[in-house]
Amino acid sequence: MSQELTDHLQTNIQLSEEDALRISARFKVLKVKKKFILLDEGASCHHIYFVSKGCLRLYFLKENGTEQTTSFALERWWLTDFTAFQNQNNSAYSIQAVENSEVLSIDYQGFENLLAEFPILERHFRIIHQRANAAAQTRIRVLYEYSREHLYHQFVLKYPGFVQRVPQYLLASFLGISPEYLSEIRKKTFS
Repeated sequence: MSQELTDHLQTNIQLSEEDALRISARFKVLKVKKKFILLDEGASCHHIYFVSKGCLRLYFLKENGTEQTTSFALERWWLTDFTAFQNQNNSAYSIQAVENSEVLSIDYQGFENLLAEFPILERHFRIIHQRANAAAQTRIRVLYEYSREHLYHQFVLKYPGFVQRVPQYLLASFLGISPEYLSEIRKKTFS
């Protein structure tokens, strides 16, 4: 049983201990090393991942050959290429472990069966998708409205522990700046 998954689900819905055990049993536990690729861009996307321990990132390869990180997933977060997962087609993104991680994996049919058997999960996933959509809307506005320096400072204020865990080059990719510019911002901040 995954206590992390049960605790996460219990934030939005109430489950009996028996149902929590039955739900957890549907997931496969994967222990992956840092830099392990869970999903390759262009490959069929059949799984959704729940992070029990560690950190994952979602990214794509730009035309110039650089990687553009679009999101991270820490403990108790879900990650997949949601469009490709829903449509069961090829992914526009890759998923990589940023740290040694333990993730729970379930395939599309297993996920659909889980939602059919436990309809209350629909409520849970609606709530987390609403929160994720709101966060994405905020991120888009911030990307357009603020300088990259302001964006970095806001990120550090909102996620201080996260900044310590993620390599600077990945944080720079997520913020849409070069690692060199991120170093300049950090030097100005700490001087």
